[in-house]
Amino acid sequence: MSDTATGPEPRVFVDKQSPKAYHALVQTSDAVRTTAADAGLDRILVELVNLRVSQINGCAYCLHVHTRAALRAGETTQRLGVLAAWRDTEVFTERERAALALAEATTTPADGAAQDAAYAQARAVFTDDELSAVVWVAITINAFNRVSILSKHPVRPNPAP
Repeated sequence: MSDTATGPEPRVFVDKQSPKAYHALVQTSDAVRTTAADAGLDRILVELVNLRVSQINGCAYCLHVHTRAALRAGETTQRLGVLAAWRDTEVFTERERAALALAEATTTPADGAAQDAAYAQARAVFTDDELSAVVWVAITINAFNRVSILSKHPVRPNPAP
């Protein structure tokens, strides 16, 4: 990967341009991953949150990375395929639905009523540690989405097997 993305207007890869700031974000991500694991959150649930937030933000690079991570964690292609319409399916658990709603409320906080409803739903199924971890996962992937979107990190085809 070069230090700038190409296109109509070359972009600075802010992660490469400001490595100290990026490494601090990576350290935050590592701490959040540990927090989620310590709270007992399943890796698939964490990846669903990462993916849903990345869908909302339109971050192709993070969708690429976290789809692969979700599949490695054991997620199914069916559930990944319908994630954008999770409310209209029966394939997600009550806890996953609560996490997805809370992740959406964290990503688009302007709708206070939706945020209150998502928080209440999450309170009903998560411990305080779990709820906090879900919010931190959503906050962290939102930050990574901004880095990748504004840098226009490319998604290239996977090599043939």
